[in-house]
Amino acid sequence: MKPSSFRYLIHQGVTGIWKNRMMTFASFCILLVSLLMVGLASLTAINLTRVIGGIEDKSEVVVIIKDGAAADEMRKLKEDLESIPNVNTIELYSKEEAWENMLESMTDEEKDFFRYADDNPLPDTYKLTVKDIELMNDTTAIIETLDSVESTQSPTGFADVLINIRRIFSIVAAAVVLALVVVSLIIISNTTRASVFARRKEINIMKYVGATNSFIRIPFFVEGMVVGIAAALGALLLTKFSYEGIYNIFSDNFNIWSILGMQKLLPFKELLFPVSLSYLAAGAVIGAVGTSISTGKHLKV
Repeated sequence: MKPSSFRYLIHQGVTGIWKNRMMTFASFCILLVSLLMVGLASLTAINLTRVIGGIEDKSEVVVIIKDGAAADEMRKLKEDLESIPNVNTIELYSKEEAWENMLESMTDEEKDFFRYADDNPLPDTYKLTVKDIELMNDTTAIIETLDSVESTQSPTGFADVLINIRRIFSIVAAAVVLALVVVSLIIISNTTRASVFARRKEINIMKYVGATNSFIRIPFFVEGMVVGIAAALGALLLTKFSYEGIYNIFSDNFNIWSILGMQKLLPFKELLFPVSLSYLAAGAVIGAVGTSISTGKHLKV
């Protein structure tokens, strides 16, 4: 194809947006709303997964060390714990520290009861966090086989609840996003088909005078791509406005959420590049391909 012909087709595609502005505006609105729904649903899924992950990170395994274990034995136990693949962090909680914290939480009457105690009855412990909460039971079982370990305490019941919540949420989120994508594609396809149908006579005339299918499709392809990119930019601005408003609300009240072990939402600047790329790619591809495919029916003359 000659450069002059290509420029002509590009020009026809761009001018076609204004010539058919009513249908173009309808396609723009449908694409914008569709991209916005899918984008916000995806961002919600990402952040809720992050929140659940933050709660999981707070789940600790308490390793109670045998009474009378020497310093070398405790050091060896720490090395053994560090060698377990699923162990993330290890912190020593000494019996002296535990005793002081317990006394601080007591009333004066309770302190009098323990005043004449000869020895500190509390054990030394290690507090661990795990990398994968789903492996907590297996990790606890390995720890209990180590030397110098008296017993372990782990929130296995709570871990199972979190695992089930995460699994159910992942399935629901994937189903919602998939449903939105399918519904959006159907609506966009119908809107695009209506736009092409309005110009069926123009397509038929071009076909009768000898224009190739590619020659006819390119202006529609360009038109759909431009509308898709415009809709993507609009959806990106609305997403940014909505997301930052929600982010500010959560940030202002983050102390409440942090008490529950939840992480802050991801700031939009960290999501800007992948969200922008996804919106622009989806808008351009759906708009261009959807428009050009819809011309197929009217090319058969």
